Amino acid sequence: MNTGSTAGNHGLAREILTVGQLNRMVAGLLQRSVPPVWVTGELSNVTRAASGHWYFTLKDAAAQVRAVMFRGRAQYVDFSPREGDRVEVRASVTLYEPRGDYQLAVESMRRAGAGDLYQRFLQLKARLQAEGLFDPQRKRPLPALPRAIGIVTSPQAAALRDVLTTLRRRSPGVPVVVYPTPVQGADAPAAIVAALGAAARRRECDVLLLVRGGGSIEDLWAFNDEAVARAVAASPIPVVSGVGHETDFTIADFVADQRAPTPTAAAALAAPDRRELLQAADALGERIARAWARLVESLEQRLDTGARLLRSPSTQWQERALRLRALADRIAAAGRHSLEQRAMGVERLRAGLRAPRLDVAAHRLDAAAQGLLRVAQVSLDRREERIGRLEGALALVSPQAVLERGYAIVRDAAGQVVRAPGDTAVGDALSVTLARGGLRVEVRETSQDGPA
Repeated sequence: MNTGSTAGNHGLAREILTVGQLNRMVAGLLQRSVPPVWVTGELSNVTRAASGHWYFTLKDAAAQVRAVMFRGRAQYVDFSPREGDRVEVRASVTLYEPRGDYQLAVESMRRAGAGDLYQRFLQLKARLQAEGLFDPQRKRPLPALPRAIGIVTSPQAAALRDVLTTLRRRSPGVPVVVYPTPVQGADAPAAIVAALGAAARRRECDVLLLVRGGGSIEDLWAFNDEAVARAVAASPIPVVSGVGHETDFTIADFVADQRAPTPTAAAALAAPDRRELLQAADALGERIARAWARLVESLEQRLDTGARLLRSPSTQWQERALRLRALADRIAAAGRHSLEQRAMGVERLRAGLRAPRLDVAAHRLDAAAQGLLRVAQVSLDRREERIGRLEGALALVSPQAVLERGYAIVRDAAGQVVRAPGDTAVGDALSVTLARGGLRVEVRETSQDGPA
């Protein structure tokens, strides 16, 4: 035992690790130092656990390494791995701490040889991008309310059933046109181009869904074809690409006006949700109803204000008659005041006359007085004549004068003036105002004819 040496060196004691600590340190070092890599090899010892995880060994002529692919990743592999298959895997280098075994945590798997296809995919993508086929400016918005929706896919594809189910649920009233085409194999690219061309010529739809379910890069290769990409770009109808799973990308996705992660998502993008539209319509209806109610309330308030300010014609004529009488009184008073002032002037003149010429002055004074009296009388006569004319005009338009000429005012039970037979009905009780007194009558018969 080396107890004394250990106790004397606390620094060395702190550096002693447990096996678990050591394995965690190594695992962390591997994860930080080695990025995810693509590895190719032959499968052996393939085991599918009840949990859904896959365990296998990846080997070549010189070495081997254990590997695990967890259920969440394994479900996206489009083929069933078997002993002896050559594959390519994308994996992170990890350490299984309980055993201290170095292993690969596989994220994706494909058959060997797909790497060449991926290089061709990248080359075509770069070339078409340089031509501007991926530019957002050339992509068109999808119609908000399509009259018809077209689907370019295989009639046997499971994706078609998913898309049709989604369209029926969201927009059951929108017609759907299927343009059948194979979506896998050597003949698929030309057939897809032909289906897009047929949709463009027939112009039956406002939007096209280019859809296919998931698969390997080989299965999806038809949608990486240059002719298909150019047909999608040239389509006069907006195209939604829904090819494969969410992690799958094809050239058609980049060229299409919109890319959906799955065929079902593509259907959701193209078809408006009927329930959302109905909710929006209900909300708009409520807004219109509230606005209309506010308008009616405002108009009613204006009507009430106008009714308070509105006065009857008889009241207005009575006010005008009072103003005319006040004006006549003022004119008469002004005339009398003028005569009094002139008479006082005459008296002053008479008092200032010299005695020897008193008779002459008196004669002139009398003549002046007579002239003033005549002028005053003429002025009074004219003003009285004008007042008389005004009173006559006022009497002509007075409601009482109208009644005196034999007319009558007819009112219904609510006190409203009756102007036409249509304002009454047989059996209505009416009140009739005459020049003197009034009548209570009952309607026995109505007639639309005018006066004879």
